[in-house]
Amino acid sequence: MQSLLRWSVENSGNSPAPSQRTNIDPGLIDHILGKPDAQMMKEAIQIATDPSKDEDTRITALDDLEMLVESIDNANDLKKLNMWEPLHGLLSTADTTDPLKMQILWVIGTALQNNPAAQLTYLALDPLPVILSSLSPSTNSAKTRSKAMYALSGLLKHNAQAVRQLNATGGWHTFRGALEDSDINVRRKAAFLLNTLLMPTTVETFDAPSRMHTPLGASAPVHPNSHASMASDPESASTTTATMEALQKECESEGSSLMDALISALADPVPFGADGEWDKDAEFQENIVRLVALLYSCYRRDITVIRGPFRILHTFSVQCGGKFSDAQRHTLRGFFDGAERSGDVFGLSREEFSRLKSAIA
Repeated sequence: MQSLLRWSVENSGNSPAPSQRTNIDPGLIDHILGKPDAQMMKEAIQIATDPSKDEDTRITALDDLEMLVESIDNANDLKKLNMWEPLHGLLSTADTTDPLKMQILWVIGTALQNNPAAQLTYLALDPLPVILSSLSPSTNSAKTRSKAMYALSGLLKHNAQAVRQLNATGGWHTFRGALEDSDINVRRKAAFLLNTLLMPTTVETFDAPSRMHTPLGASAPVHPNSHASMASDPESASTTTATMEALQKECESEGSSLMDALISALADPVPFGADGEWDKDAEFQENIVRLVALLYSCYRRDITVIRGPFRILHTFSVQCGGKFSDAQRHTLRGFFDGAERSGDVFGLSREEFSRLKSAIA
């Protein structure tokens, strides 16, 4: 036994070292471990921007990219990987088909959600004109217009600079049109976005983790890399003042204000549906009623509590000038009188509804 052991020890050093394999297929490694997200994102944008690929393949690549940028880290990597320019360039190209445009807007809207860093990066490309043009019913399908509103929402929410640019480009005029869009989903999103832009936003720092308090009453994580601009300048997230000004300013081409357009959309909505058979939509009307109540709470500087996800817990912290005009009050009184007779209070309690009605009177 000892002889056998001694022979084993003496001969173990003479065995050749195992050679490293150099013919391993990288595709096999990717299959086992999975490709890094950054690599998949680069591959997706290469396919999406390749005109030699068929449309379905390009749309699938954009769909994959949209799922990847749901992660805020991957959304931030769009800048590191120099992908914003080709993505926006594809959106801006005249021969980009409607289905491709819809998918691009979806990617953009997802990447911008709750991400001030991505908002500022994309805003530097002056994207508002092409996004607003995507809201035109004459050249875009209902699905594309809906995704354009989604992308616009992602760019404008909690972003005072973007709202100022919207004002500078005359974008509120296009926004008026969205309130009368033939597709009710576009109208709903437009009214929802106006509510969001009108409500105040505050950023508070807690020990761990920090949270950003949104107008929806929920809280979303604050990422140091993504929310640095918001944390250093909380006013950069406040869109209330600019939105108030836009609502009250008279549009020269229309001869009326955005507030007039909202009241008209509430009291005398444009029919919608396949055959124009519908003229009322509970969700759309409820959003506008909440917005009207929100405006009045701003004027009175009191506390208005509204049921649902738009609950307002505090008064606005900014100086809010202006009041409803006599014509606006007259239209609203007529609308709310009719609604009360039909028992419709738009998600408000009876007390809240009566309070709003008396405020308008």
